[in-house]
Amino acid sequence: MTEKIVLLVAFFASMVIVGFYCRKHSTDVNGFVLGGRSVGPWLTAFSYGTSYFSAVIFVGYAGQFGWKFGIASTWIGLGNAVLGSLLAWVVLGRRTRIMTQYLDTATMPEFFGKRFDSNKLKIGASIITFVFLIPYTASLYNGLSRLFGMAFNIDYTVCIVVMAVLTGIYVIAGGYMATAINDFIQGIIMIFGIIAVVAVVLGNNGGFMEALNTLSHVSDPAVSSQAGAFTSFFGPDPLSLLGVIILTSLGTWGLPQMVGKFYAIKDEHSINKGMVISTFFAIIVAGGSYFLGGFGRLFSDRIDIAAGGYDSIIPTMLEDLPSLLIGIVVILVLSASMSTLSSLVMASSSTLALDLIKDNLIKNMDEKKQVFTIRCLIVVFILISVIIAIVQYKSSVTFIAQLMGISWGALAGAFLAPFLYGLYWKRTTKVAVWVSFIFSTVLMICNMLFRTAFPPVLQSPINAGAFAMIMGLVFVPVISLLTKAPRKRLVDDAFASYDTKVIVSVKEDLGE
Repeated sequence: MTEKIVLLVAFFASMVIVGFYCRKHSTDVNGFVLGGRSVGPWLTAFSYGTSYFSAVIFVGYAGQFGWKFGIASTWIGLGNAVLGSLLAWVVLGRRTRIMTQYLDTATMPEFFGKRFDSNKLKIGASIITFVFLIPYTASLYNGLSRLFGMAFNIDYTVCIVVMAVLTGIYVIAGGYMATAINDFIQGIIMIFGIIAVVAVVLGNNGGFMEALNTLSHVSDPAVSSQAGAFTSFFGPDPLSLLGVIILTSLGTWGLPQMVGKFYAIKDEHSINKGMVISTFFAIIVAGGSYFLGGFGRLFSDRIDIAAGGYDSIIPTMLEDLPSLLIGIVVILVLSASMSTLSSLVMASSSTLALDLIKDNLIKNMDEKKQVFTIRCLIVVFILISVIIAIVQYKSSVTFIAQLMGISWGALAGAFLAPFLYGLYWKRTTKVAVWVSFIFSTVLMICNMLFRTAFPPVLQSPINAGAFAMIMGLVFVPVISLLTKAPRKRLVDDAFASYDTKVIVSVKEDLGE
């Protein structure tokens, strides 16, 4: 127990110290929200990765989908690395940084407002962001409950409050730069922690080949009648597996807290390096997490899904680890949760302050008032998410993947297509953007409230979210072609920034 407490204290102390160290970078809006647009590739890549993979992934998704798909769940982690990291950096990275810098936008809703010349779009996007990031944030705390109970026998409410307070301290003090540096530290912990846990769990089951052989003899008639289904290449349910890959991979393209990383990177040349780092990080952390979860059925004699839910799978797999390694696992999951929490509260509070309150509710807000408002909203946002998490826990709700699926589906479904087409296609119209916003949010709300009325394949929030994203990619171009084209001068001006940057970049590469 002493070893675990020492690790926790050292971890929390380092987070707070970094927060106060970075206060000098957070005196204005640009510094507080974007780190002065001067964040290097290593910090940006690790910040992207740690914001991507939280306790929801390690405890909720890895356990749930490892149980459902067996070793094939590793494809989810690889999809996250290739589609959610590599391709996202290639497609979105450079254009996002150039266009958002030219338009002088600090948030995704602000981008929509200026790109489509619509203050109503900006307000609508900010409301969607704030509303749907709250349940996502609440799900982060829930992933810690069983691990802390196993390692420290600490009341879950205490765990939530401590994590929320300490995250709030370093985010409020140091802003984006503090989150980026802490994300780097937390990312290193996650990498070594995942590698160590996978090695020890497989070692306790006779090594990789023996564990795989044992898993091949596990059967579940309710899932599949196929022999060795949980060690097959695509698992017992390839279609559902594909839906999970789409949601958890392409979903990042439309999440404000993820896309915001490209706003802050210091230059276009850093994007290529950040892309490589981010991809390898995802392979290790996401691939390792889902790979570990794929062996969950080896512990089926100790797991009662009906009583404990899918959230109990990973903690059960870790119960027999050495005390020191359990402490490292707790720090690993704390790192994943706090890094994601810091990104979420930054995205939500800055969006609400800059896109909704500023100029709409309060006129003539200077830089100091804007930063102060963002800091106050960070407190409010964290408080709301803590209350939801505690109420959810007291109500014995254990399925944390559902909350994340609803949030991801609504946000990514609403924003992915408009943002992507807005970066690349001049003909995109604001009517098409509104349709994407409304369709996805209504779909996910209805899925939450009237799930049994949906077709069986769409009753899962995961599949419904993937469907929302795909339909957005269809709706936006079709409706744009059927509605009045945007003003030529508006779009030419926005895209001129990219064309100019390309010319300058080519000249620099040629030494001219």
